[in-house]
Amino acid sequence: MSADKLIYMANQIAKFFESMPEDQAVKGVAGHINDFWEPRMRRQLFQVLDAGGQGLRPMVVEAAKAIRRPAEA
Repeated sequence: MSADKLIYMANQIAKFFESMPEDQAVKGVAGHINDFWEPRMRRQLFQVLDAGGQGLRPMVVEAAKAIRRPAEA
């Protein structure tokens, strides 16, 4: 998957949770990504984050602290 598509998807998840209180929203983003994204997608998300997270909404960056980082392939 392209990094742009992955960033778009992560940002759409964050957008969905924006109406909630911030702590709930951050937990919601992390929970959704942990529950529904396969390890390959989470690995790619962490590659984007490790490179500075450019293009990601701040809520996604904050949620990354609670997203399970998969082992390197």
